[in-house]
Amino acid sequence: MKIRSLILAGGEGTRLSILTAKRTKPAVPFAGKYRIIDFPLSNCVNSRIFDVMLVAQYRPHSLIEHIGAGGPWDLNRDFTGGVRILTPYRARGSTWFVGTADAVQQNFTFIKRGNIDTILILSGDHIYAMDYNPMIEFHQKNQAEVTVAVINVPIEEASRFGIVGIDENHRITSFVEKPENPPSTLANMGIYLFNLDILNEALWEDHLMQDSQHDFGKNILPRLVETGRRVFAYQYEGYWMDVGTVQSYWQAHMDLLCDPPAFNLYRPDWIIHTRTEERPPALLQKGSTVEDSLICHGCLIEEGASVIRSVLSPGVVIRSGCHVEDSIILTNTVVDQNTRIQRSILDKRIQVGKNCQIGELLDGRLEFAMIGRNSIVPDGTIVHAGGTVGTDVVSSDYPGNEVKPGEYVQTRRLPNEI
Repeated sequence: MKIRSLILAGGEGTRLSILTAKRTKPAVPFAGKYRIIDFPLSNCVNSRIFDVMLVAQYRPHSLIEHIGAGGPWDLNRDFTGGVRILTPYRARGSTWFVGTADAVQQNFTFIKRGNIDTILILSGDHIYAMDYNPMIEFHQKNQAEVTVAVINVPIEEASRFGIVGIDENHRITSFVEKPENPPSTLANMGIYLFNLDILNEALWEDHLMQDSQHDFGKNILPRLVETGRRVFAYQYEGYWMDVGTVQSYWQAHMDLLCDPPAFNLYRPDWIIHTRTEERPPALLQKGSTVEDSLICHGCLIEEGASVIRSVLSPGVVIRSGCHVEDSIILTNTVVDQNTRIQRSILDKRIQVGKNCQIGELLDGRLEFAMIGRNSIVPDGTIVHAGGTVGTDVVSSDYPGNEVKPGEYVQTRRLPNEI
């Protein structure tokens, strides 16, 4: 088999709130030093798949800058594969991508070039460490035309996913997208192995259907199952998280911090590769407290500050007297003295003033305070759980010193003033 991996990395990710206000979902930072796209990219190279394409659409600039020529993943290759980014464009008579299948169909002329016979389609916004070779072997053994990776999920969460039914040979007998009453707990992971000829055929048929949503999970795969094509389910047993919501994004971080971690970043046999900056080591001053946390290079935690079950990206500064708990703080954010941050997500380059209260721990409810990139939180400000401060917000944008649950503070400045 000659395999090309195709990563769908164009998601707008509106359910991630301010984290995707200025970047596509796969470019969102994760686990301190990484971005979400690093996980499917690393899975490819660790599985010895070095021919990789990415389909981008929404705000791809930070994604393109991060990936560059692919050097950190050993994908800067000219003749033996490498990584290529298919940037957004509109062909004559077409529209912007309507669904996942439409994104592939519009780029299919480029995708099928070269001597390949199999396409591995991946989502660019999932956290997992998967060797694709057992799935490829399963596909060959069953003489499948399409193989779909599936994972067991709790029955109470099954309605969030595409759910498949299988027979005793693992052949898919039903495929229902986000059913109200799920017939099983086998969820579609958004990982598909297609023989090139059937992918070509299925995309063209779907393109001609005006009532289609042009989506793999909603249209392509159910239609292939209904028409009797050889579609099989490969069951994955490891950790997998779709970080498409604020809650799942936060939970995936907490899964790194428990003992033992639900998802282990420290496997020497499965390195997650990324592009990193040169930073000095993290400095934890005498009298500071750090428990069950990930602290990246360039961080400073001053005397008397405490960081509990949290993730600090490179260059974060926590001044004396601060308390950070169950939170995620991204690159180059500075938190001034005696501020308390609980169950919150702070984006890059934020300036948090003194004596602030951001978020709180609510019994039985997962609600988060969120602060957008490049914003300022003035001294003494309270941002309650469920409150959001948008990107590029300055002191004069706040209506008062309190952001209440459900309230959204945004900048009043014009774009040319930012």
